[in-house]
Amino acid sequence: MRAFVVMGVAGCGKSTVGAAVARRIGATYIDGDDLHPPANIAKMSAGQPLTDADRAPWLHAVGEELRDHPGRTLIGCSALRRAYRDIIRDAAREPVGFLHLSGSRALIETRMKARKGHFMPLSLLDSQFATLEPLQDDEIGLTVDIDRPFSALVRVLEAALRSA
Repeated sequence: MRAFVVMGVAGCGKSTVGAAVARRIGATYIDGDDLHPPANIAKMSAGQPLTDADRAPWLHAVGEELRDHPGRTLIGCSALRRAYRDIIRDAAREPVGFLHLSGSRALIETRMKARKGHFMPLSLLDSQFATLEPLQDDEIGLTVDIDRPFSALVRVLEAALRSA
């Protein structure tokens, strides 16, 4: 398999972990935040959660990026609902694996408070958790607990992707 989405709520480490794992396995990492339309960024920056209509073009763009990018690719995208993951899979036109970075609300809140310069405010964290639907048995993917040292988390995902 060559196409993977590093998923989870805001602040779980999608960008940092995804980029590190991609380097370790010789893949490309793309930050899905860069694919958001400016209106989405403005809305989230203002503390307003996105609607499904807001997310749809972005989710299509994520899937199309996976489809069009050559070689093994990891892309960071919250992909919180099964329906969102279905949009990504449909747009990618190939199997997509989902790597769910899972953590407690308290841990993620601590991480969000420590990060600087990101558009996603802490005030939207509850809406992220409310929207989250874990991976289902028929979805290709892996859920990993992020409450471990960064290097250990990267090693777990690297091993999983090397065997995928």
